[in-house]
Amino acid sequence: MKRFALSVLVVLAFTSFAFAGTRTYQVTGPILEVKDDSITVQKSGEKWEIARDKDTKVTGDPKVGSKVTIQYTMKATTVEVKGSDAKKDEKKKK
Repeated sequence: MKRFALSVLVVLAFTSFAFAGTRTYQVTGPILEVKDDSITVQKSGEKWEIARDKDTKVTGDPKVGSKVTIQYTMKATTVEVKGSDAKKDEKKKK
């Protein structure tokens, strides 16, 4: 019985890490512009342009003026280090 309980706890621990994933955010408001690669939404007087691609799941027909809720994630595509720390690292390598 103890082995069974321990194995269940181990499985639950690993599955919770697997499903943690990337943090998601959402923005809700009227659509200002719809393009093939983005949707622009107004929220609190600001324009939020959210990129989309062929894998983006869309339910309904997004049109200008329609109220939408968009779920999105923040993902870095490149990281470029600048400033004094980067220059120090280059000097150390020489």
